[in-house]
Amino acid sequence: MSVDSPEFWLALGQIIWINIILSGDNAVVIALAARSLPPKQQRMAILWGSGAAVVLRIVLTFLAAFLLKLPYLQIIGGLLLLWIGFQLLSGEEEEGDGGAKEGGGNLMVAVRTILIADLVMSLDNVIAVALAAKGDFTLLVIGLAISIPLVIFGSTLMIKLMERFPVIVTLGAALIGWVAGDAISHDVAVKAFFEANSWLSWVLKAGCAIFVVVVGKWLAARAHRKAHAARRA
Repeated sequence: MSVDSPEFWLALGQIIWINIILSGDNAVVIALAARSLPPKQQRMAILWGSGAAVVLRIVLTFLAAFLLKLPYLQIIGGLLLLWIGFQLLSGEEEEGDGGAKEGGGNLMVAVRTILIADLVMSLDNVIAVALAAKGDFTLLVIGLAISIPLVIFGSTLMIKLMERFPVIVTLGAALIGWVAGDAISHDVAVKAFFEANSWLSWVLKAGCAIFVVVVGKWLAARAHRKAHAARRA
């Protein structure tokens, strides 16, 4: 596809628009993972996480068609996403290194969390981008590269909103649970069942969202009690 052809720019516009739509959940995950870091490390986590996530999507684009055919892969990914949701909501990211927000280890934990979550959440998303690119690698790379500032801006905005409206943290964790349920229901091993009983897919997604919030809140309360007991000892 030639760069000076209308088809190229139309396809590029489609890829950018797809990334704007599909980057919302990724921005939420990045914001949740980075929200407890000092401002300087927040910026680093957003930059590293966003850049690595886009590179990961490029790689996944060539593997997604194969990976999506593997049974139980998305079920495992969905369960992994639930675990990430628990961690992000419970605050175990901060507690894991003695609660020190300045700890250099926290930055790597945040980036690791972003990458794992994006790996799970991107399998379906990259299919849409690959279809829009129509096999043009140059178009694919340009489109995804342009999406980097979109994810960075969205993540930065979400962190500021979370600081001002803490309830967004809970809503973000619920979104991760919802995406986990969606991934599980689309696994090859169970997809036909959920397509035949579409209402159960909604129940699963809603149940996973509620499950993440309830368990995450419980873990947060337990961690708070332990920290309080340690301070009194």
